[in-house]
Amino acid sequence: MVFPWPAWTSPARAPHGTRPGPLHRALQLLQRLPSQCAVCHAWPAQRLCPACRQCGHAAAVARCTRCAAPVAPGIAQCGDCLKHPPPLDACLAAVGYGYPWADLLTQFKFGADPGWAAALGTLLRDLPGAAALLDGADALVPIPLSTQRLRQRGYNQALLLARQLDRAKVRPQWLERLHDTPAQSRLTRAQRLRNLRGAFATAGDAPVAGRSIVLIDDVMTTGATLYTAASVLRGAGARSVNAIVLARTD
Repeated sequence: MVFPWPAWTSPARAPHGTRPGPLHRALQLLQRLPSQCAVCHAWPAQRLCPACRQCGHAAAVARCTRCAAPVAPGIAQCGDCLKHPPPLDACLAAVGYGYPWADLLTQFKFGADPGWAAALGTLLRDLPGAAALLDGADALVPIPLSTQRLRQRGYNQALLLARQLDRAKVRPQWLERLHDTPAQSRLTRAQRLRNLRGAFATAGDAPVAGRSIVLIDDVMTTGATLYTAASVLRGAGARSVNAIVLARTD
């Protein structure tokens, strides 16, 4: 059983620094009630039962430490990262972008269902290596949406995931999206990078210099978005930039 939130009850709709109202808190409570696991359909469970979360990590393939692309077991970095080191010091991905995770992410992003953030955030927190990156981070910076995309969706899924990891360290205002970009699903990595040129900037008063930052996003495909954001943060003086994503295309 799923209790979708109306878009206007999303945390993104509440003014900055204000507390959620009674209806919002009631809806949050409903999201914690037992329901049927969306993957194995066990009952009673949460949206993702503990067994399915563990299976998601156990089924994960070996991944490059710099870009999270699949590699052969025992290989630390892929050939592309060895030849052209990315602006990320490290990147972790919880699962591959396939069944059932692609379907769940579609519900989360496009189904007006921000209630998925809690279950998917647990999947991220349990990811091997995530605790070390989070503990060493000065700030968690979610990949921002454009104003147009945020208005359409009602919330930023990357921000909701970041809040599940360490709310006290989340700094959504440090990175801004200056303009919307065309749909990138069918573009090559080079085309995506051209698309994203000038798309991000740090806020003028963001204390990025000397900080260790972890970027948070839901899906990593070619890495163009994360690489562009990481380059902007490095240009502003960030000491290190890592990334944690929920799913990585294989």
